[in-house]
Amino acid sequence: MKQTIAFIVHGDPKPQGSKLSHAIYGRDGKPVMKNGRVITVTRNDNPDVLSWRGAVADAARHVYDGPLLTGPIKLTVLFYRPRPKGHFGSGRNANNIKESAPAYPTTKPDSTKLLRAVEDALTNVVWKDDSQIVKHDVEKNWGASAQTHVIVETLSPEAT
Repeated sequence: MKQTIAFIVHGDPKPQGSKLSHAIYGRDGKPVMKNGRVITVTRNDNPDVLSWRGAVADAARHVYDGPLLTGPIKLTVLFYRPRPKGHFGSGRNANNIKESAPAYPTTKPDSTKLLRAVEDALTNVVWKDDSQIVKHDVEKNWGASAQTHVIVETLSPEAT
């Protein structure tokens, strides 16, 4: 049975940045070893991404509490952010967008890093693994407020 799960996450999305790894050092200043290997820790370079992923997972759980999807998935994610004040006129034109204002938000963060955070947030919440996503539709647009619209669609009758 084909399934669609849709929800909105309010707030400014955070990008899933790179992973940073570094060795753990002992008091003697040498790397700590175990079984002949240096022990390392890995963390996200963006500390805000964990709370953002939690907000995405919570919004998904609010609308979906079924079994993890296991088949192919199409993921649509629409990121909206408010226009800066500089995009608007002044005085009686305060509600009018300037002709020079860009049509799309082309500044950082990039859409693929934002998408990656959403994919990771929904792993083991909506689907078993984000490798199941076979189609993507991602957009960054201007909106009234910062929010993210997420639509998950199963692509085959076998997907549950």
